[in-house]
Amino acid sequence: MNKRGVENSTWRSKLIPTAFVLLWSTGWIVARYAAIDAGVLTFLLFRYAGAALILSLFALASGAAWPATTRACGHALASGVLIHAIYLGGIWWAVAHGVPASISALLAALQPILTAILAPHLAGERIGPLQWAGISLGLVGLLLVLGPKLASVAPVDLASVSTLLAINALGMVSLTLGTFYQKRHLRTGDLRSVAALQFVGAFVVTLPFAVYLEDLRIDFTLNTWLSLAWSVLALSIVSIALLLHLIRRGEVARSAQLIYLVPPAAAIQAFLLFGETLGPIQIAGMVVTTFGVALAVRRQA
Repeated sequence: MNKRGVENSTWRSKLIPTAFVLLWSTGWIVARYAAIDAGVLTFLLFRYAGAALILSLFALASGAAWPATTRACGHALASGVLIHAIYLGGIWWAVAHGVPASISALLAALQPILTAILAPHLAGERIGPLQWAGISLGLVGLLLVLGPKLASVAPVDLASVSTLLAINALGMVSLTLGTFYQKRHLRTGDLRSVAALQFVGAFVVTLPFAVYLEDLRIDFTLNTWLSLAWSVLALSIVSIALLLHLIRRGEVARSAQLIYLVPPAAAIQAFLLFGETLGPIQIAGMVVTTFGVALAVRRQA
């Protein structure tokens, strides 16, 4: 490879992970905007339908192979329930009902720690002392972030706030389990068609909850259309495409530290757009958690 080719490769290796993190962090902001004119689960239905339609058309136009067996289709649908329906449904519901975007993003960013904890049981991987130190630091940092929030809540509202945080955490757990599920059952198959089926699975499971909890409430305002367009194109398609590119290029491990910028990136956006603030203790806790996650996912020598 000539010098220009090396420079272009280096430029892309830096730009693509950064673009992924910046796009991914906007998900918590869009959740707040989406809740203005629609029930969040109803909004997610339209997001899943739009992404499934675009990806299906793209898969058909490009000649992508579809899963050949009912079992393979079932695995794709099930992974979509875990990775999209429960993960996004839990996080968006929590944010729409009062969990600050910055705290929600931090909870979601703990997913690598949960993965490290479950890896010995689900993937046969060993957890070393450095990883255990990271897990411990991550949990300490989380307590520092959540402590002031819970301490300021009136006792009568504590159960409600705790429930919302638990729903947010459930989304993070679902993403973790979905990752293991996909690694085990979807090692082969065209990613274009598999991704389309994943959004179909998410749509089917989300539909009854949206009907029961929200009566499919949605007002098609300019805000709704813009939020929907960003959710489908930037988040469900471009962000996932960037992530898959990183995985296939083998750059995930080298650029993984950028993932730890998601919570502060979301916090900055929430401050600029919604006036959300974090106290000194919470900022310190976010730094401790970020460092802990970095240690927890660090490869052992």
